[in-house]
Amino acid sequence: MSTSRLTARLGGLAFGGDYNPEQWDQETWKEDDALMSRARVNLATLGVFSWALLEPEEGRYEFAWLDQQLDRLHSYGVAVDLATPTASPPPWFTLAHPDAMPVTAEGAGLVHGSRDTYCLAAPAYRRAARGIAAALAARYGEHPALALWHVHNEYAAVCYCDHAAAGFRRWLRERHGSLDTVNAAWGTAFWSQRYGSWEEILPPRATQWHHNPAQVLDFRRYWSDEALAAYREQRDAIRVHSELPVTTNLMLPGYQNLDLWAFGRELDFVSIDHYPIAPGVDAAADTAFGGDRARSFGGGKPWLLMEQGTSTVYGENATLPKEPGEILRHSVQHLAHGADGALFFQWRQSSSGAEIWHSAMVPHAGADSRIFREVCETGEVVARLAELAGSKVVAEAAVLHDTDSWWGLESQGLPSKDLDYPGTLRRAHRALWDAGITADFAHPEAELAAYRLVLAPALHLLSDAAAENLRGYVEQGGTLLVQYFSGVVDENYRARTGGYPAEPLREALGIRVEEHRPLAAGAVLSLSDGMAAGAWSEYLRTEGADTVAAYADGRPALTRAAYGEGAGWYLSTRLDDAGYSALVSRLLSEAEVRPFLPGLPPGVEAVRRSADDGRSWLFLLNHGREPWHVPVVGWEVLTGRQSADGGVTLPPGGVAVLRLP
Repeated sequence: MSTSRLTARLGGLAFGGDYNPEQWDQETWKEDDALMSRARVNLATLGVFSWALLEPEEGRYEFAWLDQQLDRLHSYGVAVDLATPTASPPPWFTLAHPDAMPVTAEGAGLVHGSRDTYCLAAPAYRRAARGIAAALAARYGEHPALALWHVHNEYAAVCYCDHAAAGFRRWLRERHGSLDTVNAAWGTAFWSQRYGSWEEILPPRATQWHHNPAQVLDFRRYWSDEALAAYREQRDAIRVHSELPVTTNLMLPGYQNLDLWAFGRELDFVSIDHYPIAPGVDAAADTAFGGDRARSFGGGKPWLLMEQGTSTVYGENATLPKEPGEILRHSVQHLAHGADGALFFQWRQSSSGAEIWHSAMVPHAGADSRIFREVCETGEVVARLAELAGSKVVAEAAVLHDTDSWWGLESQGLPSKDLDYPGTLRRAHRALWDAGITADFAHPEAELAAYRLVLAPALHLLSDAAAENLRGYVEQGGTLLVQYFSGVVDENYRARTGGYPAEPLREALGIRVEEHRPLAAGAVLSLSDGMAAGAWSEYLRTEGADTVAAYADGRPALTRAAYGEGAGWYLSTRLDDAGYSALVSRLLSEAEVRPFLPGLPPGVEAVRRSADDGRSWLFLLNHGREPWHVPVVGWEVLTGRQSADGGVTLPPGGVAVLRLP
């Protein structure tokens, strides 16, 4: 299943957001009806945090208020994305099932008073979650307002309680089979950790010093699988009563508690929440990063932006506002990168509660506000782009994204604190984005033949299958860049011996790393080609590769090996931004990967979506402060006219969408 059923139901792309009418009175509902029509809202998410109202006592459901809301929205032409409210159990659940409350790694039991007050592994919680999902599906599975099911909200808070311990042991039995295999995989001969019974194994709770990294890695795998099993249970309970698509909103910030590749395979289509982590052009780069990840986790199919903020940019010390025009531009940018809709959290800004200051489509100031006027403008634009529904984005370059490597680089006791997986991943994607290249993300064991260039920025952990896959990719004509501290441990977090990275990838790179040499804070290295580097270096020797740049003592720093029909590059240090951008540009040239529109300045973005019937659309977005003329001719979808013979001039912050001849 894909977004096609949703967009067919809506007659175009989705626009709207989380709606919580239970927080408001009937007079406000009347205003909402008029304002939603004005803003061109066609999809509202209901019930995300409504468990206490829907099930005020265990097993007793009260649906009358929700009946009224679905009927009301349907009468005004707004379809419903109905959520299961399982991210916020009601107070009675806490009282009735104290053993289902979450426990921190330090052993502190948490109590009711926020959201996510449950343990995903607790049987009582799972029964209650299945129960409310089944009850909602039985009641509303054929309601004419319904267009989509939304399971839970932003999986997955982690718990370390005894239920989690029992689940972890069951998972280990299934994965490893025997205690001897677990001991071998975890290297428990170190620090006298050998386990003699399953009951001795615990989650990685707070301990005296460093945890066993293999144990932590397996627990993180287990917890992601537990979350996916919880999702499947609710999805399957819904499907007994409904054939509509089912999804959940994946959270894509810097933390990663889920294997998002695994979730992508189970969702009818991928949905994400995205809030930029920096303002200005950096917010645009981050938006492209989030959109490209979402598209990739869904196998290239269109996806749905389930949440964004009308004025929410997470800075270091404050929640920053979006600048005028950014509500529209960020929404259109997500559409450019493959979304079939742009929703917000939430419709009306709450007047009380923990997220009273979270931005919304209708702010505290009401409809007479800049934010709501920009929401209406955005709704109009999304409606005009209906013809794009179902079209896709095709990329010629990819960044390798591996959840196990991410988790591995969060281990204690690493050689350097500068080994930052999400930052390194973002940096690789940003270099491609700055060069005008739309990129996919890909798993290191996935088929890579569609990509001329693949960047592997942080493959700390590398399976034998992935090493062989990457070797084959280069042999068959691909251009691959592998960066430092990659392929150093296997899937059980055991160090690769005999030199790094893992064979047979090392064969394709033509090098052998003998020693890691992290640098002191602030240290700068000058390479032979004039590039500057820092944070990390390595002793390596070439075994068939050519040295492209060397350290001051003549040791190889950047190498290139011709292998088969392709080329394997290895970078053993962290180049500064200018040097890294120059290297990526060189690789793009060698791999013959070119932007769709060469010559655009930094901050002016061009992304193309294409349909199976041959139609294509070019999105042009000016994230900069100066106007820019783009010499492309086509039908301007947003204005409904043919562009001038000379092309399109984008004002600062401007957007255009051209249907190409």
